Amino acid sequence: MYKTTLSGQVWRFDSLKTLLAKASPARSGDALAGIIADSAEERMAAKMALAEVPLKAILDSPLIPYEQDEVTRLIIDTHDSRSFAAISHLTVGDFRDWLLDDATDTATLQQVARAITPEMAAAVSKLMRNQDLILAASKCRVTTRFRNTIGLPGHLSVRLQPNHPTDDLKGIAASMLDGLLYGAGDAVIGINPASDSLPVLAQLNHMLDDIIQRFAIPTQSCILTHVTNTLQLIERGAPVDLVFQSVAGTEAANGGFGINLALLQEAREAALSLNRGTLGNNVMYFETGQGSCLSANAHHGVDQQTCEARAYAVARHFDPLLVNTVVGFIGPEYLYDGKQIIRAGLEDHFCGKIMGLPIGCDVCYTNHAEADQDDMDTLLTLLCAAGLTFLIGVPGADDIMLNYQSTSFHDALYARRLLGLKHAPEFAAWLTKMQITHPDGALRLTDARHPLLSVMA
Repeated sequence: MYKTTLSGQVWRFDSLKTLLAKASPARSGDALAGIIADSAEERMAAKMALAEVPLKAILDSPLIPYEQDEVTRLIIDTHDSRSFAAISHLTVGDFRDWLLDDATDTATLQQVARAITPEMAAAVSKLMRNQDLILAASKCRVTTRFRNTIGLPGHLSVRLQPNHPTDDLKGIAASMLDGLLYGAGDAVIGINPASDSLPVLAQLNHMLDDIIQRFAIPTQSCILTHVTNTLQLIERGAPVDLVFQSVAGTEAANGGFGINLALLQEAREAALSLNRGTLGNNVMYFETGQGSCLSANAHHGVDQQTCEARAYAVARHFDPLLVNTVVGFIGPEYLYDGKQIIRAGLEDHFCGKIMGLPIGCDVCYTNHAEADQDDMDTLLTLLCAAGLTFLIGVPGADDIMLNYQSTSFHDALYARRLLGLKHAPEFAAWLTKMQITHPDGALRLTDARHPLLSVMA
């Protein structure tokens, strides 16, 4: 039982699960689940009570029983108890103050990253204003490598997303070249295929690999199909760089995706066996999103933001190259409007970063949400100020295959110009060599004679 007194009224919360849900900033998904605070007063009382909870108590109080959920078992069995000693004496409120303290620097945060459980990260985020989430995340640095170096201070990478509604190779190639000529693609060139046909998926893999090898592009490719398809592609000799999978924060929700931890480990080992990375061996790419557990009726009464943070424990276990939240993709049933999407994006980025993830964000919304591109501009700017690892680049910000609104190649140029953010260094050198950018990173004008355009011949 947790309780506090506010304006003469005693507020009681029967479990940590309830306390976390009631302390969460309002969002439509928690309202749909029936776990949201009934009033602003109750939400504030829950925050006050949560601030007094020791981090040790959170570690000792699994929200989903250990015996019932392999994600819970992963969180507890892999917890870094030695590093936890540095923060084990703190309450959630103290933890917020510690994160924001100037003395808590990048090196310190790196040392404790694997001691921070998802529930601790989610709990402290509920006590933080947007500016707190931005400032604390900006102190975190997570660097990963495959064919280039992602996550360096002062850098921003872009996933080039050249989707096509029929997986047409020329259509995909046109979008890909458009992105490369805008300087996008250093995070990954990643296609969401419309088809699950293995021959089609293999054809897409070979096309991306051919272009990357032909022009010696220091980046990696990924076909964002189900992990079982990727395993079959590897068995058939396809040139697979990264293994992709959507993941969630409960065993039941992951079961709805058709995956478990053992399958992800098998896929990682298969990708490592190909030895395709030239600079590093981070071979996994995960996507997450608030609402995935609720949409699968697999949330166990846990609020959607805490479920999202639990997905980061899954991702962290497999040392990924990239992780991104698709923050507004699931729809207004879970994040109703621009304000809720902005808050969720900042929460996700903060929780991922303090847990040690190379986290990016698909700054996005669906057309039936109460949001627009101005909201996305706001979230994009705030995330880049917070040290976002990578964002998504879609032609015109309009994904014609997935039918949602994301960010464009131009948006990345805006962020680079505004905040002085650089490409991954190896990719930046290639852009200069190919006369796509000037040595200072500024975009050059190109014409129909550019060698990349020979792909369309």
